[in-house]
Amino acid sequence: MTLLAFIGLFAADAAPAGAPGGAPPPMWTNLVPLVLMVVVFYFLLIRPQQKQARLQDELRKGLKKGDKVVTSSGILGTVVGVKDKTVTIRSDDTKLEILKSAVGQVVEDFDKADPTPAAATAK
Repeated sequence: MTLLAFIGLFAADAAPAGAPGGAPPPMWTNLVPLVLMVVVFYFLLIRPQQKQARLQDELRKGLKKGDKVVTSSGILGTVVGVKDKTVTIRSDDTKLEILKSAVGQVVEDFDKADPTPAAATAK
């Protein structure tokens, strides 16, 4: 026997003998769990994701010449030029033009770069 059936069995015994089923509960009582779930999802999933996206956006807007960056594909380079949507980086003897959205993080030293791309923080 499931827990709900067990509780329903006690609820049926508690009903007065003259009332066949009693009045149904108000409609708002059915909406309370749904509203609570939406609030929990907002604070556990949506809000932290928006905060992370805002930090990434600030990081990309704050790129300037001379910053050492790690791209989302793992390329290490130094910024030599910044345009509206692209960044030019120099990695050893190679000069690359990449999208700003490909910049994963700005680091002080390449040896201290965090290997996880989600760990990017605003400078």
